[in-house]
Amino acid sequence: MTGTANTPHTKSHGRVAGKMVLLACAMFGFGYLMVPLYDIICDITGLNGKTGRVSASVANATQIEAAAEDREVVVEFVASINQGGSWIFKPMEKTMTVVPGQLYQTSYYAENLSDNTVVAQATPSVTPFVAAKYFNKTECFCFTRQDFEPRGSRDMPLTFIIDPDLPINVDRVTLSYTFFKSPEQT
Repeated sequence: MTGTANTPHTKSHGRVAGKMVLLACAMFGFGYLMVPLYDIICDITGLNGKTGRVSASVANATQIEAAAEDREVVVEFVASINQGGSWIFKPMEKTMTVVPGQLYQTSYYAENLSDNTVVAQATPSVTPFVAAKYFNKTECFCFTRQDFEPRGSRDMPLTFIIDPDLPINVDRVTLSYTFFKSPEQT
């Protein structure tokens, strides 16, 4: 025998090792791209209840175009507090009947019940998921971190417009906010 370097088993082990390295690289690449791919899929399909944000001028232009709309949609406002929060957090209105294409305003109330200064934030979600891409906010407290003094409270405004292209079979939309203590305390 001249050596074991060229035996069929050695070649087979080399191929398997090469395939394993290739598989590990592919898994790393897939994991690296997962978040951007998830965001793209959510934007396209409306999954995860992500809403849009539009400028006031775009909302006003949409409002003018849809002034003759003869359709009504019920918007429900829901509030929840993430675990470990010492808060009061609630919508000022439970429901609102709106006409797609018109601008509306409401607000949520938040109160810090603790004796410490706290930074908080809210994340929105819209259901049904198909409605998320048609629910646009021009002003929303969810876009900024909120600083609360000990026992401090505030009304937090929300201005929104539902796109007139909302599918006709959607007659009820739920806007839900989860309020939580920001991990990036000042």
